[in-house]
Amino acid sequence: MSTPQRWFGLLRRNSFARAIRGSNSIEGYNVSKEDAIAAVEGDEPIEAKGVNWSAVVGYRNAMTFVLQLAKDPNFKYNEGFIRSLHYMMLHYDLKRHPGNWRPGPVIVRDEAKQETVYTAPDAGMIPSLMNELLGFLNNLHEPKEVIIKAAMAHLNLVLIHPFSDGNGRMARCMQTLVLAIEGILEPVFSSIEEYLGRNTQDYYDVLAVTAAGAWNPERDTRRWIRFNLTAHYRQAGTMVLRTNLMQALWDEIEQELEKRSLPDRCVFALTDAAIGYRVRNTSYRTPAEISPNLASRDLQEMVDSGFLVTVGEKRGREYLASEYLKNLRERLGAVGKIQDPFEMDTSRRSSSLTL
Repeated sequence: MSTPQRWFGLLRRNSFARAIRGSNSIEGYNVSKEDAIAAVEGDEPIEAKGVNWSAVVGYRNAMTFVLQLAKDPNFKYNEGFIRSLHYMMLHYDLKRHPGNWRPGPVIVRDEAKQETVYTAPDAGMIPSLMNELLGFLNNLHEPKEVIIKAAMAHLNLVLIHPFSDGNGRMARCMQTLVLAIEGILEPVFSSIEEYLGRNTQDYYDVLAVTAAGAWNPERDTRRWIRFNLTAHYRQAGTMVLRTNLMQALWDEIEQELEKRSLPDRCVFALTDAAIGYRVRNTSYRTPAEISPNLASRDLQEMVDSGFLVTVGEKRGREYLASEYLKNLRERLGAVGKIQDPFEMDTSRRSSSLTL
């Protein structure tokens, strides 16, 4: 039986990368899943460049800050923290006023439909509205359900729209922070940012219905809460499937490595390849904790043994799953579907998952 702590670290890294990638994709900042992992590990990107890479790195820094703050039992939300978090996300573009409240009005437009979908409250209202939101966040007793509190923090921040840009990313990051602060032990696995990235139009639709085009705090939020509960349910189901698949893959690959007298550390690269990642020297050597030269030798042995195939040359070389690994992945677990928990009839909707 494999040591759970080893594959758990790989699962956690990949989940963090998916959350970062998902949240940024909603705003149109797209990077490959391999570049999202590079951002998590502090490596150079394979393909991403310019503002896409800056946005992903900024969000990684903010999320890492959030996960560290969650460990502080004395943490309190305050204006300085909110502004600092925003600066981390958007420091690469000073024209967007990172760390400052927006100086004027903001409207959100649907360019495809050529219409305004939301008008934010006047800039002069931001200090008082944010102060009220901070009071809500620091209240340890209401609401009692942390998922509800996190969802409402997200909704209020995105509708107050306190910044010139980055409000959606801030709101999603804030939701993850509330989950962490309020006692969710592994917020990386509880975050719904990946789910929102996969279901962006549904996310926009429920925000539009809830807000009704303007700052309307008296509006009924039950549809928004239901959407979030569904998102958490489906994301949790995704994580269960991924955990089971990771365990099964890890165990079988370790057995094959032993049969072929390859180092057991090769399991890091082969598990990543089996679930569809392009492996490169840096993405393998970081979890394996080995030198670049040793990583290169290991990867070549995995190619020679029929586990991996290569694409590219020299610094651009990548390693993909061989037919053997692809077949192993298919045998152990296919793409699953998580049903909508609020649909109780036999025709209930389901959500496709990318494992």
